Amino acid sequence: MRIALTGEALIDFTASEAGTLAFLGHEGGSPLNTAVACARLGVHTGFFTQLSTDLFGERLMEFLARNGVDTSFILRSHAPSTLAFVERTPETNRYAFYTSGSADATWSPEPLPQLPAECRFLHFGSISLLQEPASTRIADLITANAGRCVIVFDPNVRPSLIPDMAAFRQRVTNWLAMADLVKLSDEDAELLAPGQPVDALAAECLQAGARAVIVTRGGAGATLWRTGREPLAVAAPRITVVDTIGAGDTFTAGLSVSLLAHGVEHPAQLGELSDEAWIEVMRFAATAAALNCTREGADPPTLEAVHNALAQADN
Repeated sequence: MRIALTGEALIDFTASEAGTLAFLGHEGGSPLNTAVACARLGVHTGFFTQLSTDLFGERLMEFLARNGVDTSFILRSHAPSTLAFVERTPETNRYAFYTSGSADATWSPEPLPQLPAECRFLHFGSISLLQEPASTRIADLITANAGRCVIVFDPNVRPSLIPDMAAFRQRVTNWLAMADLVKLSDEDAELLAPGQPVDALAAECLQAGARAVIVTRGGAGATLWRTGREPLAVAAPRITVVDTIGAGDTFTAGLSVSLLAHGVEHPAQLGELSDEAWIEVMRFAATAAALNCTREGADPPTLEAVHNALAQADN
């Protein structure tokens, strides 16, 4: 296992047409999407969570295994599965979550699982950090592996689940201090620091302890900030967008997969990577995310598909 992820796994019910109550279920959750994307991109990936024994949990377990994700560290529970309902609009997606007392929200392993020695990246973030006892145990897992793995944090802010945004922003400061690599969307940035320039927020992330901060802007591409270096930006590939669900998760997966391919296996190496290598890493991630957007739902591409798309773009 080279990449590990921890957090929620749920069923996304997406509206078949805006304004109706007709929904179609898909396996989802930001960490699950990222785990599947990492596995499809050719890296041995494991998932640390708890799944229900209900019909949705069984479907999630089978989906992860079918996509090559290592499920040996997943706990099982009779608690219900987390459910999310998504209504897509031309501008963004609206969400309704049902998480209270769910299997993944009550993940509380004792003792903490031991990551395999070969694991080099550990991802956390998203709505799992809003639920106890999972939030505390996830933080414990991150702390236990600090300095050994590259810690990747994606807040994936969902305001409909956050009753007190000011308190949440304070908690995010603690999570940022745990991360080596922070990936934010422009929507996340606006929610975390409304009215504040993105570069100022990136500077705060770096001051908190991150070695690299990347902000994605959908079709406008992504920008990287590092301490003592000029920002680096990459454009997003031009595509016909079918669906944006899972795009950010696929981008995050692409970062870790490409960083591993560039020899990054320790947090300190994030700061040693050349500008040229970082551009290649972000282009890989942006291309993977773009390919995901050409299909319905979260449907990350294979490594071959990304390499083919990059080769075509270079010709």
